[in-house]
Amino acid sequence: MEHSKEFVELVETAKVAVREVTVAGAIEMVENGAILIDVREDNEWEKGHAAGAIHLGRGIIERDIISAIPEKNAEIILYCGGGYRSALAAESLQKMGYSNVHSMIGGWKAWKGSDAPTQIGE
Repeated sequence: MEHSKEFVELVETAKVAVREVTVAGAIEMVENGAILIDVREDNEWEKGHAAGAIHLGRGIIERDIISAIPEKNAEIILYCGGGYRSALAAESLQKMGYSNVHSMIGGWKAWKGSDAPTQIGE
């Protein structure tokens, strides 16, 4: 998908404020207890997602994060399709007081490309 210049600029501004992690780094962090969250749309999630991830779409994550993960210092890794929406979501969560949030570089495309474990359904 081709992104508008304005969207890319918004994401680049967000990326300055958030920490990013590679797929390998994310896998290691999850093995050590980090929570992996898929912020893609419902239809994207249903087609496949990272094994062990939970789903809080970009449209609802700010509304539902407190119920899902009340501990604001929990280690959280967000991913989307390519690393754009997850950076925006990470910035939002930081503004809400979450102090240990990361955006996964390359998102779902990078996850699948690395042969990391995936699943379909819950």
